Amino acid sequence: MHPSRLTAAVAALALSASLATALAGTATAAPQAQPVPPGHGRSLALAAADGAAASGLDELRHGADEELVRTAVTPWSNGLYYTAYERTYRGLPVAGGGDAVVLSDSSGKVRDVTGAPAPTIKVSTTAKVTAAAALATARAQLASVESADAPELTVLLKGGKAVLTWHTLVVGRTAKNAPSSLDTYVDARTGAVAQATDKILHADGRGYHNGNVTIDTAAGSMTDTSRGGFKCGGQNGSAYTGSSPWGNNGANDLVTACVDIMYAAQKEHSMLKEWFGYNGQNGQGGMVPARAGLSQVNAYYDGTKTTYGRNQNGTNQLTGIDVVAHEYGHEIFDRTPGSAGSSNENGGLNESTGDIFGALTEHYANNPNDTPDYTVGEELNFTGNNQPIRNMYNPSLINNDPNCYPQLSSGTEVHAAAGPQNHWFYLLAEGSNPGGGKPSSPICSGGPSSVTGIGIQKAGKIFMGALLLKTSSWNHLAARRATLTTAKNTYGAVECNAVKAAWNAIGVPAQSGETDCGGTTTPDFSLALNPSSGSVQPGASVTSTVNTSTTGGSAQTVQLSASGAPSGVTVSFSPSSVTSGSSSTMTVQVAAGTANGTYPITVTGTGSATHTVTYQLSVGTTTPPTGCAATEHSYQGSLTSGQTAVQPDGSYYYSATSGTHVGCLRGPAGKDYDLYLQKWNGAGWVDVAVGGTATANEDTSYNGTAGYYRYLVHAYSGSGAYTLGLSAP
Repeated sequence: MHPSRLTAAVAALALSASLATALAGTATAAPQAQPVPPGHGRSLALAAADGAAASGLDELRHGADEELVRTAVTPWSNGLYYTAYERTYRGLPVAGGGDAVVLSDSSGKVRDVTGAPAPTIKVSTTAKVTAAAALATARAQLASVESADAPELTVLLKGGKAVLTWHTLVVGRTAKNAPSSLDTYVDARTGAVAQATDKILHADGRGYHNGNVTIDTAAGSMTDTSRGGFKCGGQNGSAYTGSSPWGNNGANDLVTACVDIMYAAQKEHSMLKEWFGYNGQNGQGGMVPARAGLSQVNAYYDGTKTTYGRNQNGTNQLTGIDVVAHEYGHEIFDRTPGSAGSSNENGGLNESTGDIFGALTEHYANNPNDTPDYTVGEELNFTGNNQPIRNMYNPSLINNDPNCYPQLSSGTEVHAAAGPQNHWFYLLAEGSNPGGGKPSSPICSGGPSSVTGIGIQKAGKIFMGALLLKTSSWNHLAARRATLTTAKNTYGAVECNAVKAAWNAIGVPAQSGETDCGGTTTPDFSLALNPSSGSVQPGASVTSTVNTSTTGGSAQTVQLSASGAPSGVTVSFSPSSVTSGSSSTMTVQVAAGTANGTYPITVTGTGSATHTVTYQLSVGTTTPPTGCAATEHSYQGSLTSGQTAVQPDGSYYYSATSGTHVGCLRGPAGKDYDLYLQKWNGAGWVDVAVGGTATANEDTSYNGTAGYYRYLVHAYSGSGAYTLGLSAP
């Protein structure tokens, strides 16, 4: 038995967390499924999301050698869950596209899907260049190296093509002594740098001192154990030591600078939790460490830390609230789905994200020494002209930065490119004519006559929720769609229409398929396949259940059809149309003589909208093994190495009495398959019997009480068809 197999199985599992009646039908020969126990909304939401990912719903379509692996789950208001997925190809991570997010709810409905475009991936996964050689190439880009990650073999999508690369992050300094954090991909066949993006985003800030404040530290060091070990110190990376009270109020005293840094970062952390229900800047309760005392006019985030220098005249440190919150805003952008991209537009949105979180943190802290506003660097005198460096309510007042989306071009500098989204956020939060001493904000050509704000806290929560729908192809158009989805699902029509008006006011056009703000009755539905793939020999057939659910408005008729089947393969549905919320059986009949191979078949549901899922059909490539004839029920399937399937038929069964549960797994010869029997304990699935030898065949027997059970079949090593037999009391 392999000790790590349980972790691997759960990580790879497509329907790992659910009592999945919302998605999965039960075969007629299976033990009878019972109603889902109450109180398992999270499980149903994840089941819906995982089912959409496995089925390739709409933008989640992926090839036979690809898989969408769940990487993060973020709970939200109103029983909503954001579930993020990264694409893999033959077990290798894919970068530069193909990542996705599913928004689902605790009733098991998919509310929205978003996916970064990806080309068809066909590339060798055998590297000609060693990891050591690739690391040396990556390190050679910098004059001095502080740290470098171990290279990971990765498929990079670039220019519409897939490239096998070694991926590493190299942190250090350039030949001009500028700080650099290069996210580097080295071609694994040629040894050349295929792509290198500097993660350092140089931001500017204001102020250096917030007055006498309370911060959370350990007794003897500037370390905050309640926020993931967050710490602040000098350029050597060690936390400053001493005792409370920390600092001396000095403009250039570095311990005082760390007081300001920790105060602002902790306020931002608390704001995220109290206002948005989000767990810290990294989404896991913590944030990267901070360093004070950089002897340059700069402040930056590099993916591993934040660093703060001084202003142009050397009169203070760059540690004001909005500076610090801006830098940690970059961490929020980096650690939400899709991470940070390489385009100027994406960089501008990243810079704007920092500015928005700077404004949000100032408003949350409401510190009299740094009153809340929507300008950046107004008290810093960053360049000696006593002016802010960015203005959110009217970006054009600083360096003639663009107010409007149509003013952007591919050459717009990233800080200037923050202007349109900053402008949008101010309009959403405060409106075009807020009154009360707050400045008016202009509206771009073609926009509405006015915009009414909804308040900064609501605006911030909508923005945070939209970041949880972010993918690697993030741009203003995607941001419009994501904020509308979040506004409607978090609040309702009023806030959704305010979001729409603010985007219209800066010239970001409406997008096909974007959320309709007109209430909650817009009809829509979702599709899922169970299973989403199957193997069959020529002259035989295979079936799958097409599950539908009503995601908006009333139930509607959904007409089912299929396309893409190869010659000799026919697809039928019984029934051919269903009322959303019902299911249909799809039968794939393969004629004798059909060529062996793997074929993607697109299943389309047509109603008030059109949605697609993908069924991966393998013909003649593998024959399900035999050897479990003594069991009561039999299930067959096919897995690629690393994949996991749930049986019976993607669901579970209920045993009403105590007794023995027998599992019999027969996998492909020479491969290594494992079998897990799991029981629902009221909060999650737990293993009660494991067959984990280093062979293809496993047998389990478990004497258990009444309850819900399911089997996991895991391809630990190797690919091919399997047969699972089971008997239950």
